[in-house]
Amino acid sequence: MRTAEISRDTRETKIYLKIDLDGKGRVSVDTGVGFFNHMLELFGVHSGVDLTVRCEGDTDVDFHHSVEDVGICLGKAFKEALGDKKGIARFADRVVPMDECAALVALDISGRPFLNFEKKMSGKIGEFDAELVEEFMRAFAFNAGVNLYIDLLKGGNMHHEAEAIFKAFAKCVQDAVKIVSDKVPSSKGVL
Repeated sequence: MRTAEISRDTRETKIYLKIDLDGKGRVSVDTGVGFFNHMLELFGVHSGVDLTVRCEGDTDVDFHHSVEDVGICLGKAFKEALGDKKGIARFADRVVPMDECAALVALDISGRPFLNFEKKMSGKIGEFDAELVEEFMRAFAFNAGVNLYIDLLKGGNMHHEAEAIFKAFAKCVQDAVKIVSDKVPSSKGVL
């Protein structure tokens, strides 16, 4: 079973996260950040991953620590759940529209962390700082050990921009973790 549970307890956040890569898209999320809950729900539903997240953070300061630390935990759980990565597709890319917006995401489960986030997001989505989308993706990529490329092909409403990014990310995860062979997908024999 490709599952993992992560707990993280710092002065800024207290997090419990559970993931099942072979789930049915069942999601139970409470981060204390409404818009972020919505994005994580989209991720679970559209990736088919079962995801449970509980986060108590210093949201009286702002949402940064909660969002970044959930990204750290999701990345660590993702890496743990993948194990030796035997048989996975490894690579994926998707373009996903959301009304007037469209996002391109490409993913390589390479063991090498890197994030290329092409267009900076700024401003507010309700109470949520849009720049936190990039912070979450960076925390995930560097803790999961993946190459992650994100480009907002067409912008507009910032809620729609973030939603297109999270949905494209989810579909990439779904595609890249699929079991497609009985070998580790690398010329080196290891990822």
